[in-house]
Amino acid sequence: MKDISLKMDEYLPLRDVVFNTLRNAIMTGELPPGERLMEIKLADKLGVSRTPIREAIRKLELEGLVVNTPRKGAQVAGISAEDLRDVLEVRRSLEALAITLACEKMTDEALDELYENVTEFKKHIDTKAASDIASMDVGFHDIIYKSTGNNRLIQLLYNIREQMYRYRYEYIKNKESWHRLADEHMAIYESIKKRDVDAARSAILTHIDNQEKNICEKMGFTISKHI
Repeated sequence: MKDISLKMDEYLPLRDVVFNTLRNAIMTGELPPGERLMEIKLADKLGVSRTPIREAIRKLELEGLVVNTPRKGAQVAGISAEDLRDVLEVRRSLEALAITLACEKMTDEALDELYENVTEFKKHIDTKAASDIASMDVGFHDIIYKSTGNNRLIQLLYNIREQMYRYRYEYIKNKESWHRLADEHMAIYESIKKRDVDAARSAILTHIDNQEKNICEKMGFTISKHI
């Protein structure tokens, strides 16, 4: 177990701080798949009682990030090709709908914001850390999501993004993919700017397919029929 520490937030109760800390450690690989989550050890490391640790583990289990197995107790859930495939099948459909609505509804102000994100990404790509790249990538997609004007769809996309985070972080850690990622963002932006739905849908699906290919190659998974 790596040296994880509480990321305090004066506006959140301790139980939420503990949950967010453990969740982030799982998402970024600080707590890798298969890692046992022992309440006493975690409580001692984070300097808290066992109660918020127990509550956090229970919530993480509900999210599918932790599994409880006989004789082993709570462990960080594994990352499987099947899970990746299932999540991406849903994501493809939701992203295709989102990009279609964005082509129809995105305002000029949002387009300018999207262009600024793309150009800043390309401008600083060689000097940014993986965490910065991940943040800018999230920001890019957020602009598209919000432009759909469909709150139900936005919530579903956010949920899928959370489920994708562990896989996506593996993709972002590969610096060789960053320039391609920037080019894909530009292609998506250009197609939305032209209000070309077919081109936009093609660009977003290519973006997702390339992400899947990269993750599968990095983790030794069999690439799905979409690639």
